[in-house]
Amino acid sequence: MNVSEDSTTPTPTPGSIKPSAMPKPTAVPAAAEASGTPAAAPAAPIAPVAESTSNAAPFGRVGEDGTVYVKTPDGEKAVGSYPGKSEDEALAYFARKYDELHASAALLLQRVTQTDVSAHDATESLKNLRKQVGEANVVGDLPALDGIVEDISTALRVKAQVEGEQRAAAKAEALKQREALVAEAEQIAAQDPEKVQWKKSTTRMRELLDEWKTHQKGGARLDRDVESTLWQRFSAARNGFDKTRRAHFSKLDEQHGAAKKEKERLVAEAEKLQNSTDWGSTASAFKRLMGDWRAAGRASRADDDALWQRFKAAQDAFFAAKDEVVAEENKEFEANAKVKEELLAEGQKILPVKELGAAKAQLRALQEKWDAAGKVPRKDMDRLEKGMRRIENAVRDAEQAQWKKSDPEVSARANSMVAQLESAIADLQADVDAAEASGNSNKANKLRQELNAKQSWLDQVRSTASELDG
Repeated sequence: MNVSEDSTTPTPTPGSIKPSAMPKPTAVPAAAEASGTPAAAPAAPIAPVAESTSNAAPFGRVGEDGTVYVKTPDGEKAVGSYPGKSEDEALAYFARKYDELHASAALLLQRVTQTDVSAHDATESLKNLRKQVGEANVVGDLPALDGIVEDISTALRVKAQVEGEQRAAAKAEALKQREALVAEAEQIAAQDPEKVQWKKSTTRMRELLDEWKTHQKGGARLDRDVESTLWQRFSAARNGFDKTRRAHFSKLDEQHGAAKKEKERLVAEAEKLQNSTDWGSTASAFKRLMGDWRAAGRASRADDDALWQRFKAAQDAFFAAKDEVVAEENKEFEANAKVKEELLAEGQKILPVKELGAAKAQLRALQEKWDAAGKVPRKDMDRLEKGMRRIENAVRDAEQAQWKKSDPEVSARANSMVAQLESAIADLQADVDAAEASGNSNKANKLRQELNAKQSWLDQVRSTASELDG
């Protein structure tokens, strides 16, 4: 006896039909399904079905000739036969095949609605399911099965829309991030070459390129024309920065070379002067060389450091020798300072000046001894010179005062002023008398105050004139 499913299905013998040979739906993890990687172990496998679990029998019948029919909205449809078996066994066989197809559909619906399987992958699974449903020779509730398929299709449309919105949002964020990278690269490239921190900026430009590659590899894909435009801007900024950096360091190398050449000249001149004993002029020469050194600019760090060591060694050698000589001189100068201290103490006895002639004679003798005493240490020079100036100024002031007293022009001016004041006082006295005679006491008081002031002034001028005439 043979089992047949329409005319297109091979007819197995009854003995060859085993439960383990029948299709059995199993629960496949969503992640494995989506990636195409076989799962290590299926989750919750569905056990082989010994008989129908969906009560599919009411949806079919067995004809007198053993043909099994399924009931559809469009009428009955022959699905095959199972000769040699009872009608219940024949219906159960085709009902089990329905159950398996129904389980596959339910599982796909669960994956679409409850896992993160992509709409693209699930759509391929739905195509296969539609094909299986369309070609299936089963007994069961076919409209219900079609309903599950449509539910899957509806869920996929929703998932595709959500994924589209997510892709759009991811693309917008990726565009924002790429534009930020481009803007920062352009900002770095636009810096003033004289103010750029080259090491920091070069490192950051490399980091921006790495970030660009990371976004390009793992981020959302941008439209080809948008990405091309951004890349052109990014590449132009990097190339511009590199060109500016090369030009800057080329110019810097030229400047370093010129500075090195100039400093080599200064070092050679300093080394010629290091053994000079012409202390004053050589010290001035080293001061000039130091100014030229600062104006020469910087060579490369290694060259600059080496040249500076040579320059400083020559300079130190000269000033060390000079300091030794100065130290010896200071011993002598300290003795000279002690002599001048004593001369200042002697000079203080001239003050205050009482007899000008004697004071001038004493000052001349003091000045001769002062000049003969010689140099003093620099630290004492200003203090000692100021002390001598005070004595000299006091004698000079006394001489000037005596001269003023004997100046005939000054005496004549003083006497003339006395005469003028006496005349003015006489006139004021007459005005006071007139005001009192007229009874104008206010005017008389004001005139009397002016009269008293002029009288006081007259007394002072008469005293001065008397001293000049004396």
